[in-house]
Amino acid sequence: MWDEAFPSFLIGLREGLEAGLIVSILVATLVRADQRARLPQVWTGVAAAVALSLSFGAVLTFTAANLSGHAQEAFGGVLSLIAVGFVTAMVFWMRRSARTLSAEIKEKVRASLAMGAGALVLTSFLAVAREGLETSLFLWTNVRTAGESTGPLIGAALGLLLSAGLCWGLYRRALRMNLTRFFTITGIGLIVVAAGVLGYGLRDLQESGLIGGGTSYAFDLGGHLDASSWYATLVQGTLNLTVTMTVLQVVGYVAYLGIVMTLFVEGVRGGTSAPAAAPAAAAAQKPAGADAESEAPPARAGRPRWVLPTAAVAVPVVLAGAVIAISDGKQGGSATVAVSEQECGKGFAAPRPGQQVFQMRNTGDKVAEVYLVDPGTGSVYGEIEGLAPGTTRALTATIGSGDYAWRCVPTGGKPVTSAAVHVSGAAVVKAVKPVAEDDLKAPLDSYKEYVGQGLATLVTQSRKLQADVRSGDLATAKADWLAAHLQYASLGAAYGTFADLDGKIDGRPDGLADKEMDPGFTGFLRLEYGLWHGRSAEELTPVADDLAQNVDQLAHDFPGQDFAPGDLPLRAHEILENTLQFELTGDTDMGSGTNLATAQANLAGTQELLTLLQPLLDERDPQVLVKANAGMKRVGDLLAAAHRPEGWTPVDRLPADARRQLNGATGELLEDLAPVPALLEIRKAA
Repeated sequence: MWDEAFPSFLIGLREGLEAGLIVSILVATLVRADQRARLPQVWTGVAAAVALSLSFGAVLTFTAANLSGHAQEAFGGVLSLIAVGFVTAMVFWMRRSARTLSAEIKEKVRASLAMGAGALVLTSFLAVAREGLETSLFLWTNVRTAGESTGPLIGAALGLLLSAGLCWGLYRRALRMNLTRFFTITGIGLIVVAAGVLGYGLRDLQESGLIGGGTSYAFDLGGHLDASSWYATLVQGTLNLTVTMTVLQVVGYVAYLGIVMTLFVEGVRGGTSAPAAAPAAAAAQKPAGADAESEAPPARAGRPRWVLPTAAVAVPVVLAGAVIAISDGKQGGSATVAVSEQECGKGFAAPRPGQQVFQMRNTGDKVAEVYLVDPGTGSVYGEIEGLAPGTTRALTATIGSGDYAWRCVPTGGKPVTSAAVHVSGAAVVKAVKPVAEDDLKAPLDSYKEYVGQGLATLVTQSRKLQADVRSGDLATAKADWLAAHLQYASLGAAYGTFADLDGKIDGRPDGLADKEMDPGFTGFLRLEYGLWHGRSAEELTPVADDLAQNVDQLAHDFPGQDFAPGDLPLRAHEILENTLQFELTGDTDMGSGTNLATAQANLAGTQELLTLLQPLLDERDPQVLVKANAGMKRVGDLLAAAHRPEGWTPVDRLPADARRQLNGATGELLEDLAPVPALLEIRKAA
């Protein structure tokens, strides 16, 4: 998470220290001038600035959420460029002003004291609000870049907390810092981060269609580098450099970094001859009584002291709420739509094209599923499952030209379809043709037949393995063990139906008290451990007997076991997910070094499953299998390269590059297979 948190930590530390220094100087000046009674005015301005900054962030977040997909890209791209401009100006301003900051603030305090309470509130507000608005904008941009909020928010919070601690230490004269050097180093870091934000913003504008060149790539290293690896994630999170970048992104990144960094470094060198600025604590040490008026203007009679602070904090919050409400009110598809047998679709009017958010409220007395469908074909544009009575949930869908209706399916009730509305003047949006349970019956029957035949072969192989061990021919047992284990691994889609027998046949020693020697550790992996760790035939005979018995039991039970049709599409993704987790990490290697052979068998089982599901997938999205088959071949070729004449290469002996490529290709294949369960999910909208 640090890769996503670091840019926000840097901006929080930098901006927090700038604002904190200003507040420290304001407070120190008033304290030294014996004007402590005026401190609440400073804190009122600070509170108002914080409220404005948080409100600004809320406006950005909720405004963006109510835009269409392309508009969100354009909005984010423009704000990214603005954030880059703000940060660049801030870096150069602090480099130029660090030496004279204390004197400038003290001069403003003198003027404010002469003018009254409002002026001092305004002085502290303006001093902090600029840093706060910059922080909100840059943090919002970082959250959008990272695709999640936890890392950036934690980074910003840590930066702000550290800056607050530093400012307190400076104010209390317990800490000495070379602020010029600090702002120089953080300035260089922020210029690098801003260059990445600029590249990300340009990509957003390309994806929104505001500027061209979205398909003109400067480089595409996806086939050579694993985008999910720790180093790629770290570089992308901190610098916004990805494995694939367009020409415009690269030109913008390099030009910004070259020009701005050169100007900044040259400016730093040019200013090294000037005396270094004293820390804020030094400002607090200097007598300030001569710099301020001895008497503050009296407070106006009849006005409660809480009025100004409350108004200062409430006004930006109320204004932000109004902006958000107006923005949300403009969202044409955000009206509440009823879901029930009696009122299905009530409140639904022809939506405008683009991404829409519908508030679906179950007004009935039964849990319901709701689908936005094409009433002519039954194809699904969006859905919500398990909507409880009296509850409301948002459904997001992209609207194009065509007919739309709501289909409400109450549990135990009669499905109801609302009146249809027509939308025109937009591009056609592809919907998903729903899958009924009967649609999966033929693939499921074929797969059961495949598993049944595979289990019959496995019974023969496990009995031969049993005979090898009983006769003491452990060399032959090793070869027969591998053949039987790979046969079992190729039946991956049926794992969910094998129940307890799967753990007995191919369970791992994880969580067992005595690990590999625990009596509860049985099956193929227990036998592997014994065969490749020099255990005797006498010791391994009971293990082989149990394995053969459990395989016989599985072959006998399987025809009567329940295999839910909806599980079949899920296994297309889950088999290789387990492969990546257990086989490609070497976690299940008990000594044979054949994890990659098992991975190849898992791949074969996945391919068999996809072949059976192909008619349903081609009918809904032919490109899914095109991409998946290409990924299957890529992973298969990498696995085949690890099979040498002398045997399989253990995972931990693979060259680092080969292992990264294999992990990356498998991860990419999992992404390609991820749409399969969604496309073939059993829906009641049909």
